[in-house]
Amino acid sequence: MVAILLGVGLQSCDREDNNGDNNGGNNGGNNGGNSSSVVWVDLGLPSGLLWADRNVGASALEDYGNYYAWGETTPKNVYSWSTYAFGNDDGKLTKYCNKASYGLNGFTDNQTILQASDDAATANLGGGARTPTKNEWEELIDYTTSIWIVLNGVNGHLLTGSNGKSLFLPAAGAPFGPSIDGTGEFGFYWSSALYLDYPGLAWAFGFSSGREGMYASASYRYEGYPVRAVRASQH
Repeated sequence: MVAILLGVGLQSCDREDNNGDNNGGNNGGNNGGNSSSVVWVDLGLPSGLLWADRNVGASALEDYGNYYAWGETTPKNVYSWSTYAFGNDDGKLTKYCNKASYGLNGFTDNQTILQASDDAATANLGGGARTPTKNEWEELIDYTTSIWIVLNGVNGHLLTGSNGKSLFLPAAGAPFGPSIDGTGEFGFYWSSALYLDYPGLAWAFGFSSGREGMYASASYRYEGYPVRAVRASQH
């Protein structure tokens, strides 16, 4: 694995969120942060969307923060269908299901975007924070440049907007069984969007050390990934 070691001065927007508390713990990672430490970064995107400068539950830019199953608002020790809030051992769904064949006893509700009550960003940061949609992740990718770097000893991707401001996304890996695998090698971050062709999956966005840029991935909803929050511009 080849990493570029850079002295990166991450620039952020002059707005801090002082609303709400982060009550989540963390799974084998870094100390949980709180919403008062989050800075909202304006990358000059067409939408004007602001991105949090760190993961939900992170106390520093390079911290991995907490890992969440899609639609759950607290971290846990085991990520599987049997522990998932909206499914059973067989992967049959009890919420966010648009196809009866995948729902428990034919259940459907046709909800395809996370509700605020099931959004880890909203639950832990408040202040209008939420998980990005698939389209918002795609906007971030389309309107920033991305390079693999090392920040304070942590591997990840640096995304820089046209205005020169940047976000660092640490390569946090993901929990598999009792351990967290792939730290320093890859990162996946949840979107708020269900994968419509198979609702047992949801859209995530990832990267790895050997691949330029970020990419979309349909991932099982029970898997534990970090969350990077967004909120609307206050301009």
